[in-house]
Amino acid sequence: MDFLTSIPSFLVNEILSVPAFLIGIITAVGLAAMKRPGGQIIGGAIKATLGFLLIGAGATLVVASLEPLGAMITGATGAQGVVPTNEAIVGIAQEKFGSQVAWIMIAGFAISLLLARFTPLRYVFLTGHHVLFMATMVTIIFASAGWDSWLAILLGSLGLAIVMVSLPAFAHPFTRKITGDDSIAIGHFGTAGYVAAAAVGKAVGKNSRSTEDMKLPEGLRFLRDSMVSTALSMALMYMVLAILFMVRAGTEEAFTAFEDGASSVGNYLVQSFTQGLQFGVAVAVILFGVRTVLGELVPAFQGIAKKVVPGAIPALDCPIVFPYAQNAVLIGFIFSFLGGLAGLAILSVWLNPAFGLALILPGLVPHFFTGGAAGVYGNATGGRRGAMLGAFVNGLLITFLPSILLGVLGEFGGENTTFGDADFGWFGIAIGTSAHAGLAVGVIGVLVVYAIILFGAIAVQKKFVDGVSITPISAATETSVDAPATPAVAATAYPKILPPEGAPQPPRAAEI
Repeated sequence: MDFLTSIPSFLVNEILSVPAFLIGIITAVGLAAMKRPGGQIIGGAIKATLGFLLIGAGATLVVASLEPLGAMITGATGAQGVVPTNEAIVGIAQEKFGSQVAWIMIAGFAISLLLARFTPLRYVFLTGHHVLFMATMVTIIFASAGWDSWLAILLGSLGLAIVMVSLPAFAHPFTRKITGDDSIAIGHFGTAGYVAAAAVGKAVGKNSRSTEDMKLPEGLRFLRDSMVSTALSMALMYMVLAILFMVRAGTEEAFTAFEDGASSVGNYLVQSFTQGLQFGVAVAVILFGVRTVLGELVPAFQGIAKKVVPGAIPALDCPIVFPYAQNAVLIGFIFSFLGGLAGLAILSVWLNPAFGLALILPGLVPHFFTGGAAGVYGNATGGRRGAMLGAFVNGLLITFLPSILLGVLGEFGGENTTFGDADFGWFGIAIGTSAHAGLAVGVIGVLVVYAIILFGAIAVQKKFVDGVSITPISAATETSVDAPATPAVAATAYPKILPPEGAPQPPRAAEI
């Protein structure tokens, strides 16, 4: 019996939970399906794997840069509460439910391929770590409701498969506006925030210019380089918060914001400024990784589309949209974080005293990644106003939803951490509320939730994706790598982002 559980645990923990390996395997399968030479299959798989490792390296750098900033924010504001961290709660749950999570993840991925093959939802969800996170959350919820392991695995894997193929469909009408084609979809469980941002952008963004069309005085043209503007903006944020922390708490406590401490006020400020610059480097690494993996994965996926899942679209992690509107990423991060602060204020003043909801501190990592992507989606439908207000709404969502989600996590609701992204929140609340209503009612309720999601996604797919043709758009003429002024320019400046030759180009800002 131990042997049977060790095999799926190994596959999940050592292979499938590592997005880079999963992407490499998928790339190799696609190239093999296209009957490419063995050397090209190996090279393409390795390059795609390296691209995802670059994204991971950039994400690690982002997290490292944001840790002292989080300490500064807490010190400057004095706020205390729960910080949503997917990795933390997954690590806690793995000790108790590791084998169930493994079986739900493997069975869920297999069922998702069947759904992609036999329904209009032709999306293959490739963000492996998010699949692991969702499998863990579903396991926690069903276990806390007292369900038997076999029932939790059966319904858990079905639910996981449904959200893996359905959520990319809900976002795809807006993803098309960003990419200009069907070469990629969004495969990240922050989809509710992206759809909300796009909807807000459409409502408020009439005649609002794209974030990528910001005009700067001649002396500030260097800020059109996204890496420079991101680094300087973050460095300024670090400096302001560092000073506020020092004024409020004193130098001795402020110096502890950095792992090795600071020896003087000057050293403290210099370290703060340096961390901001390192953030800019981290974003540049992520963008390079995205370009690298897409250069290999998109062509290879043609083979999978023809042989395994005809018409398949790879659903990838949220940084996949960052290169299409790089200014919107930074704007989205800032305004999502502001939304998180506003949500924290509402929880503190009203919802916590009235209903006992936990205070959710704005974690900078989820606000950067989901807020940045929300900014891109909001910009696609509503320009600058859409990017700002859409990301602000995303910030509210990833503050209120995790707070409510704690109520259906059973004993794990007291771990001072929870799942952070929007889809974990609404999906967990929906199935958790049903599951805790009793076994018979719970099973029926969960199946009803699944049916609403699946058939709703199919309806969106048929009406807003399959029923809407894509008009090829000519590429922009400007190709300066240092100054991608529009999504089209960004795409032509970074050709590795683009789908195979001959596919439509991303739209211009004016056309968005």
